[in-house]
Order: sequence, then C-alpha cells, then structure tokens
Amino acid sequence: MNGWIAAAAALLAVGGAVVVWAVSTGPLPRRVTAQNLATSVASPGLLLLAQGYGRSSYVDLALLLALLGPVGTLVFARLLADDLADARPPTQGPTWVAAGVGGVVVAMLCAAEGPGRAMAKLLVTGALLIGGNLVASRSLAGGFRQVRDG
Repeated sequence: MNGWIAAAAALLAVGGAVVVWAVSTGPLPRRVTAQNLATSVASPGLLLLAQGYGRSSYVDLALLLALLGPVGTLVFARLLADDLADARPPTQGPTWVAAGVGGVVVAMLCAAEGPGRAMAKLLVTGALLIGGNLVASRSLAGGFRQVRDG
C-alpha cells in the first residue's frame, strides 16, 4: 500500500461515513445534498486510486462521474423543487469543503503526473468536478437570484 491508496482509503472512509450518515438520518434537503456530496467524494477517491494502482481507466471513470453526478443532482432538484422550496438545504459548508478537497487532490495529482495528456485529463476532471458541484449545490439552495427573478 502506497500513500496514494492510503489517502484514497481515508477520503472514501471519512467522506463515505458522512454521506451515509446524512442520507440515513436526515430530512429530504439533507439527503439530496448528501447525494451531491457522494459524487464529490467518490470522484477524487477514484483519481487517487488511479494514481496509486497506476490504472488510467480509473481516471476515465472519475471523469464520467464528475460529469454525470451533478446532472443527477440537478434532476433531483428539479423533480423535488416543491418539496425543497419549504426548507432549503444548507449547502455552503459541504460545497466549499468538497470543492477544496477536489482541488487539492487534482493539484497533487497534476504535480505528480507532470505535463502531458494525462495532466490535461486531470484538469478537465477537476474543472467538471468543482464547477458541477458548485452549480448543483447552488441549484439546491434556491438557484441564482438573477435567473429566478427574471
């Protein structure tokens, strides 16, 4: 076991425990926020495992998850808009923590990988992960005021 695998195990254990706790004990707004957080934990975990095991296919899986995870959250936000309108979930803290973890993981992997095609794929995955998480969390919190008000 190398340091990358240990970091992935720690990230997945702590993040997975938080997600399972929020999904199993919380009201609907917290459960939807936890669904968004699950993507933000699993994708950096897969990136760390890809580096630890030396398998680039895990990076492809993390890229796919970073692309489709926020889309799933947006679908839930749209379908549950009436239920979420009464009590908006507090998304500020989890959003910025997840974005920070994703940014740190991508920056560490880019430094380890060096310039090239693999680094470009890591940067795209990181941009999708952080940007998608921010947009999905903002939609859960009520959207953007300028868009909502016209």
